[in-house]
This record gives sequence, C-alpha cells and structure tokens, in this order.
Amino acid sequence: MPAQRVKHFGSSIIREMTRLSLTYNALNLSQGFPDFPAPAEVKAAAVAAIEGDANQYTVTWGLPALREAIAAKARRFNGLDPDPVAEVTVACGAAEAMACALLSLVDPGDEVIVFEPFFETYVPDILLCGGVPVYVELHEPDFRFDPEELRRAFTPRTRAIIINTPHNPTGRVFDEEELALIAALCQEHDVVAVTDEIYEYLTYDGYRHRSIATLPGMWQRTITISGFSKTYSVTGWRLGYAIAPAALMEPLRNVHDYLTVCAPAPLQQAILTALSLPSSYEEGLRAAYTARRDAFLAILERHGFEPVRPQGAYYTMAGYRALGDEDPRAFVERMAREARVVAVPGSAFYRPGHGGRRVRFAFCKSPETLAEADRRLSALHPPVRPRA
Repeated sequence: MPAQRVKHFGSSIIREMTRLSLTYNALNLSQGFPDFPAPAEVKAAAVAAIEGDANQYTVTWGLPALREAIAAKARRFNGLDPDPVAEVTVACGAAEAMACALLSLVDPGDEVIVFEPFFETYVPDILLCGGVPVYVELHEPDFRFDPEELRRAFTPRTRAIIINTPHNPTGRVFDEEELALIAALCQEHDVVAVTDEIYEYLTYDGYRHRSIATLPGMWQRTITISGFSKTYSVTGWRLGYAIAPAALMEPLRNVHDYLTVCAPAPLQQAILTALSLPSSYEEGLRAAYTARRDAFLAILERHGFEPVRPQGAYYTMAGYRALGDEDPRAFVERMAREARVVAVPGSAFYRPGHGGRRVRFAFCKSPETLAEADRRLSALHPPVRPRA
C-alpha cells in the first residue's frame, strides 16, 4: 500500500501534456523548454569536460569554482553577498533545491503559504513534508494578491512562504510594495521565505526582478533558489542552486547530500563557461524573448484567445471563451486533436474546483515553431451547438 503522503497528488499534468503532444504529433507549447540550441560555447564546454574525464562525484555542495561564480553573479545581479563556502549549494535543478529547502524546514502539521495559481511541484513538496498548504489567491485580471488575505494566512503554525517571481504561470513580477509586505509579515511571524527566482533574467517592459533577501531583515530568513535551465536553454541538464545564510543552509545541505549526493560533474564545469558570458548575452536573451512574447500574443489574439500579457517568465495564461465553454482539460484535448497544438490546462495550477477557463502556453520556442502554431490554430473552431 502506498504511503499516505503520496495519496493526495498525482503525476505531473505538465509532463502529461508533453505525452499528449506525442500522441497527436502536436506542437508542444505546454512544457517550458526551449526548442532552440543552447549557446555553442556552453555546449562545447560540456563536451570538453566529459572528454577531460570530469565524470566523477564533485564535492556534495558543488564545484568550489562554480559556487564562487554563483556568489559573484548573486552580488552583481541580485545584490546578495553569500559566502560561497558555506552559503551556496548546487543542486539537481531548482526543483531539487526547492524540495531540499522545504524538507529541511517543514515538520508535519506546519503550514506553508503558497500563492495560487502556483507551479505544480510546490504543493506536492509541501505534502511530502507532512506540511499543510495555505493558499493566497492571485486575483484576476492582473494576478495581484489582497494584502488582507495574505495577513490572514499567517498563523502561529506558519513555517514558510513560497514566493515565485517572475511568476509561473501568470508572468507577474512582484513589485516593491508586495515584497515589502511579505517581508514585514515574515519578520512579524518568524517565517522563512523560500523563493523560486528561476526566471530572474526574463523580464519585459521595464520590469525588473528584485530578490526579497535584499530587503532589510530578510537575508537571515530567506532561501533564494534559482538555476541555469531557463537562462541558458539547458532544461535537461538539471542544474540549480540555493543561497541562504549558514544556519538555513546546513540542514538544506544535509537533505541534498542524502537525496542526490551532487549535481552532474561535467555539466557543473560547463556552467562555469555560461556564467562567464558577457552581460550582452542576458540583454540579448531579454530582447529575443520580448519579441517572441509579442509575436505569440498577437497569434493567440488572432485566433480568438484572450492572453494575459506577462511581465516576466515565458508563459501566458490565455482565456478561450470565444472558442468553447469546456473545462480547461477538455479544451486542451480538443485543441490537440483539431489543431495539433498542446497547452497546459490552467486548472493544473489551482486546487481542484478553483481557477477559470484558461490554458497556459509556453512561448520559449523558435520563430518557426510559433509561425507553425499560427498556421495550425486556424483549424481550431468553437464546437458546433445543436439547434434548440
């Protein structure tokens, strides 16, 4: 019989949608992976590392040189100043870093606040710890939280709050006022902030990412999580990291040690090359994704969708009222059959019974793929209603 802790969630709906795309030979605009190459010099560095026999375990917390490079990047971009020896840990993706953070913090019965909609791994992570998710809604149409609802969510049993900005799936970039309120409540209630900042470089229209750990009083109570998969188009490499004060990092490292031992050695070596790229790379990345976003929003609007204009990340939540009144799962399956295009049902990011008629598209695709999506979506029409 399975353990109780795994009875309350199923397999990933996002990955299920990838399998659906294979069934229909459809364009996969569901899972958030780029379909264009990683930087050539980064790939070459991975090959060189393997050819150079960098194939054995590294130090559990990550190559010292990589931790130093991450600390330097955090100083330059995030305004943080971590000690690379004791306050930086390389993990098998941001997903593992998040799991390690929660497993090191949360005891059975502890409450963890999560904003809804939420990335799908957060709630299973909380449940695996025996924790209790407490939901704070990001209200449509602009996906902002109500300050009073957030205040009420904090209780004597609150242990942590998960913050994801730029936000997946909505594309919101939390502003200074929102971060300041979260910071004040964390300090008032002695709560740890666990942040998912994997899309930190992908912001648009003048929006910029701010790490909550830089706010007064927050360094000592924040675990900052990010990674390399989105910035360098290497989602399959599974390389992320956590930054935290030593008091929070030590238990996180203990979990990581027994969970995965270390991240892949040659890929750690290759990421050193990625982190040495000039700042023009990040600027070019932002410009390229801005162009993809704008082109894809126009495509969706042309075909009857109502997309949300994201401030960051590389997704859009899109309404489909003009195209049907099915629930999101049924709509995605019909779109796969008729148009051979697959998105994620918006319901995947909500508790059962919550969320509206939206689907999430990923636009981290080549211009050719987006143009093909434009062509294929022409086959999607509202279902024919029988006459009364």
